[in-house]
Amino acid sequence: MALRQLVPLVHEELRRIARKCMAGERTGHTLQATALVHELFLRIVDADRLTLNSRTHFFALSARLMRQILVDQARRRRAGKRGGGATMISLDDAPPAATRASSVDVLALDEALEALSSLDARQCRIVELRFFAGLNIPEAADALGVSTATIEREWAIAKAWLHRRLSAPPPPLHRVAGT
Repeated sequence: MALRQLVPLVHEELRRIARKCMAGERTGHTLQATALVHELFLRIVDADRLTLNSRTHFFALSARLMRQILVDQARRRRAGKRGGGATMISLDDAPPAATRASSVDVLALDEALEALSSLDARQCRIVELRFFAGLNIPEAADALGVSTATIEREWAIAKAWLHRRLSAPPPPLHRVAGT
């Protein structure tokens, strides 16, 4: 299906997902939900020979791209402020940013997901699908071609691993002699 035909069919669903992603952002954030969706479409258009097998495959790709967009935005802001202004997002079992009870820095989450990917790529994909795309358990199972029981089990493991990783105190800073 051509992107031109796909856009009207998925635009509102992507805006809903983007609003959830953006709900955890700081007040006055320069990137709004609609802009996030537009940036997503720009990246999809730039993708060479993009093949989409299903609706869930499209949303899985969208989840990965939204993650990259938010991480890129946070990196630009952090670079501009020399380390300040971390982007906070929710990592609860609820859909993205539905509650702010447990927030994490989007850059820290990205680093943790990179580490998780090297340990278990499927668990990383599950987090992307559930957290960034807002897919439910059956949709994530369909997107990855596994059972819902597998998604439930690995989602629980991935969340626990990420929580432990993101809650760990930072390593101590060592003073260099003479400073």
